[in-house]
Amino acid sequence: MTRLHVNIDHVATLRQQRDTRYPDPVAAAAIAELAGADGITVHLREDRRHIQPRDVEILRKTVETILNLEMAATAPMLDVAAAVAPDVCTLVPEKRAERTTEGGLDVVSGEAKLGPFVARLLEAGIRVSLFIDPDREQILASRRVGAQMVELHTGDYCGARGAEKERELERLRAGAEVAAAEGLRVAAGHGLCYTDVGPVAAIPQIEELNIGHGIIARAVLVGLDRAVREMREAMDRAVGRE
Repeated sequence: MTRLHVNIDHVATLRQQRDTRYPDPVAAAAIAELAGADGITVHLREDRRHIQPRDVEILRKTVETILNLEMAATAPMLDVAAAVAPDVCTLVPEKRAERTTEGGLDVVSGEAKLGPFVARLLEAGIRVSLFIDPDREQILASRRVGAQMVELHTGDYCGARGAEKERELERLRAGAEVAAAEGLRVAAGHGLCYTDVGPVAAIPQIEELNIGHGIIARAVLVGLDRAVREMREAMDRAVGRE
């Protein structure tokens, strides 16, 4: 069964809009786990636009499943990861001006820097995943720098329509096959919603999906517990588990 990791960044986004104490992403994480989430994902951005360091510290103490910390490959974030010791660190590209992450990490160009960075995380006992486009060269470079897992960027697939959507899905299938053949564990995420998650969840090599905005947006209408359960059901239907 494909695991569902719920990204709770946008709970914190809503809180930070008014600089209040609510809604609390820590409480959201607990609800998501009770509803069947297999893990909790947060992105501690350098500009601190949503998740705050204190959130990560508390989540490390309260998350009962897997805590996946998304972060840029910078020295300050390495210090945070070493202090918090999440179960997994996912390295992502980060630009101050972007609304959300735009595309995958360029591991090929950054190989010389990323190799030592990944090594430091592994030495701290933290599993390492790289958020990349489903591109063969990026996958091979991810293996070379020592990552144990890759998360394939699904944003292009989610934004495509018609024949282009099927082409993007095929890119994800091919990327997942290459990654698995290289001994990498495979996750996927970015932009997935209830109507397009099924074909991605059905790719045999993909063992985990990271989904945030789609679930939190749905939760505004139906509540977080139901939104997580509905996503879990959509994923399970794709692989024949009703």
